Formats: sequence, structure tokens, C-alpha cells
Amino acid sequence: MFRLLGFPVHVRPGFVMFMVLIVVLYGDEFGLWLAASLAAFTLLHELGHAVAARRTGADAEISLNFLAGYASYVPSRPLSRAEQIGISFAGPGIQIVVSVAILLALGASPFEAPSYSTDPALLAIWWSGPIIGAFNLVPILPLDGGNILTNALDRVLPDRAERLMIWFSLGVTGAFTVFAFTNDRYRGFALVIGFLLVTQLQLLGSSKPATSPWHDADAALAADKPAKARRILVSALSNHRPDRPPPPVTLSPQQAAALIDLLPVPWPTGDPWNEYVLANQLMRVGRFEDAAHYAAEGYARHPHTLAAATVARAAGALGDQPTAIGWLRTAADAGTSPAGLASIIDASPELIGVRQHPDVVSIRRSIASTHAV
Repeated sequence: MFRLLGFPVHVRPGFVMFMVLIVVLYGDEFGLWLAASLAAFTLLHELGHAVAARRTGADAEISLNFLAGYASYVPSRPLSRAEQIGISFAGPGIQIVVSVAILLALGASPFEAPSYSTDPALLAIWWSGPIIGAFNLVPILPLDGGNILTNALDRVLPDRAERLMIWFSLGVTGAFTVFAFTNDRYRGFALVIGFLLVTQLQLLGSSKPATSPWHDADAALAADKPAKARRILVSALSNHRPDRPPPPVTLSPQQAAALIDLLPVPWPTGDPWNEYVLANQLMRVGRFEDAAHYAAEGYARHPHTLAAATVARAAGALGDQPTAIGWLRTAADAGTSPAGLASIIDASPELIGVRQHPDVVSIRRSIASTHAV
């Protein structure tokens, strides 16, 4: 692993194997140029996604795998459809722009394939830059174009857009499979087609939307099953999970307060993410002192930027500016979510009173200087 512009970059063995495979298959100068340009433009593509995600306040990291790379990110707040579309477009967008600029600077046309025999380097850049970048905008999953169309459809077909897009993508890929295997010229795309089909089938099997345990508990409470609602929340708070279920942003403060009242005191602990979610629900319902104590205890167990920032927000809401500033320093020192901390400092109404304090300005400036692009 190495870091690039502040992002962790994981180079998996499969990625190295794929580059070696390209060199072996071509066995000439073009193979070397193609492997090098594919590696560079794949990294650039994922860097585009990661930078766009960080500008929304999310923390991102990059993985380079066999046949593909991906940028994963954890939002510090719910993202709008436009922001999600922007993140999806940023990868192929920067890949196309940079590769076209390189081709033009070298005197080549981005609209015509250079000669294999006389310009192997330019041909490699042409394929790995604008061609693969444009291919990623094809509106099928798991390509970026498919993610863009899914987010656009979600506006008119909420809760159904993703599954419809998976079936549409399977249909398009299946049709191209038949076409490719009946035309000798396109049989070389078999590896890419196989990758797309396998990924689409995996998406189909996991396309049930992720739900927050808070929403599940609210549904149980609405069905007059408070004991079940309590079990759901206690289990979520007590049992550590590697994933992060989405925060319950659609619950009203009244619904959140009713669920908090079900919890045993002292409140359960064990999963840092769900502890953070509970602290934020306490903030939403105006229980600022409880939020501060619970988040501070959580930070003592699992030092994380977002937990410390929650204590700072609670202190700010209580008018305790010195404590708020102190916890913002602690949040910055933790260093686990600098982009999330920047978003909290910029957008949290509880921090309006300290936002222009010299110490807070210094914290914000240090984040910007470390992670600016």
C-alpha cells in the first residue's frame, strides 16, 4: 500500500498479474506500453472518483484489482443524487480529458487509432485513455455510466431503479455476448464480457437495499412490537460489524426519541459506527449532554475523528466554546476522518460560534493543506 494525495492505494496481486499477462500476451513494445498506460490511467480514473468523493466530505481509498480498480468511500453525511452522479462521472471524465490532452500534445488525433507498427506508445494511450474512459460511460452496471443512470432513475423510480438497471445490464451484456461469439472480430472481448456478467449476477444476488437497524426498529415499533425494536437496536449497538449500515436520516426527531427511550441505561456499546449513530440521534432530539458523554466514552474506547467531532458539536450546542474547540483539536489529532471533520466544521450549526476562532481556522487550514487537490 502507498498513499497518493492523501488517499490509501492498495495494489492487489491480481492487478500486477493482469499487467504481466498483457505484456506476455503481446510480447512486444506495444504490450509494455499498454500495461504501463493501463496502470497509469486506471489509477488516474480511481483518483478522480476519490477526489470527487472527498469534496463531499467523504473518506476514500483506492484498490487496484484484476481487470479493474475501484474507489470506495464512506460519506460523512447523506449525499444527494447530483453528488453521487458527480463522483461516478469524475473517474472517466478525468481519464478522457488527460488522455486526450496527451494525445494532442504528441500530435495524435484522439478520434483515430494510431498505427500499431509505427506508434505503439500512442496506440496504447489511445486504447487505455479515451477508449476505455468512454467505455466506462456505457450505461450498464457496474460501469460508471450505469451508476450515473441508476442515480438518475432513482428520482422517478425510488427503491426500484437499481434492480431494474441490473436486469437491463444483464440483457445488454447477454445480447453482446451472443454477438461477440458469432463474430470472430469481437471474440477478444470475451474476458471483459465474462467479468461484466459475473459482476452483474453478483449485483443481482445482493441488490436488496441496505437498511439501517434504526429503520428496522422503527418498523417494529410501528407494528406494536417494542421488545423486537429494542432487540434490534441493542444488537446493532453491541455487536461489532465490518460494514456501516446507512444512518437513519429519514427518521423524524419524534421517531428517534421514541426509539432512544426503548434502550436500556447505560446505553449499549460495542460497535463504534452504531455508537456514533446513536450519539447523533441524541443530538437530533436535543439531548446534547447525553450525546457529549456517550460520544466521549466511545472515543475513549475507539479513538475516531467523528466521535470526537460529535462531542465538539454537543459542546457547541451547549455554549461551551472552549470544550468544543478542545474536542475539535482531538478530532484533528485522531486523523481517522479528516474530510469528515472538514465537512462537520463547515456545515454544523452547533459550531457557528467557534468556526472563526483562530484555533479552529488553523485546524481547518491544516486539513485543507494536507488534503487539497
